Amino acid sequence: KPLGRTGKTISSIALGTGTFGREINEEDSYRIMDYCVEKGITFFDTAEAYGGGQARDNRRNSLGVDDVRETTGEMSSSERMIGSWMRARGCRDQITLCTKISGGRGAPDLIRGALAASLDRLRTDHVEVYKMHQPDPSVPIGETLDAMTGELRAGRITSCIGGANYDASQMREVLSTAAEKGYERFEITQPNYNLAVPDAQEELFPLCLEEQISVTSYSPIGAGFLTGKY
Repeated sequence: KPLGRTGKTISSIALGTGTFGREINEEDSYRIMDYCVEKGITFFDTAEAYGGGQARDNRRNSLGVDDVRETTGEMSSSERMIGSWMRARGCRDQITLCTKISGGRGAPDLIRGALAASLDRLRTDHVEVYKMHQPDPSVPIGETLDAMTGELRAGRITSCIGGANYDASQMREVLSTAAEKGYERFEITQPNYNLAVPDAQEELFPLCLEEQISVTSYSPIGAGFLTGKY
């Protein structure tokens, strides 16, 4: 499928890796990634926030539950597992990598530092796609776009930038600021979208269609809700 207006393409199915180090151990993560490549699924989506350590901390801080459910307590375990697997398989050139900076971290120095740390864990010198995990209302969008544009033009991001959990109005602000200031625009977005949460189809999807912005929605089965898991 086309990757925004970049002229590049990505596999029409992506592998989301938020469970690596959470429910999925390292051995099984390798088996899953091997299977994906065998089937032509080469767009891998990860984030600095995807880790058994983060899941454990979030549960402790939000629910006051201090138990051990994750396969590891390692922070950012998803990125590290992907990086180790790519090094072991020698397949970096086959993979289109997307990672994300955590929400509330849209300041330029935080973006540069977070990307450097992600590249270190991924054991690579670049990612194809880099996203804001969610908007940061405390930082003017122009400052965020300036920093992300700088990383793109420096070659540490090689295809495009984007954002997850942006609604239509926030995406319009990104597009107008990028056009006005000469920054790179978001070529890809990642909303929560499924039969139980269809909101994105009302305003966001028509905007993305008009502007040729790729949509890689997450939680297609509602984190298990739509399968009867709960």
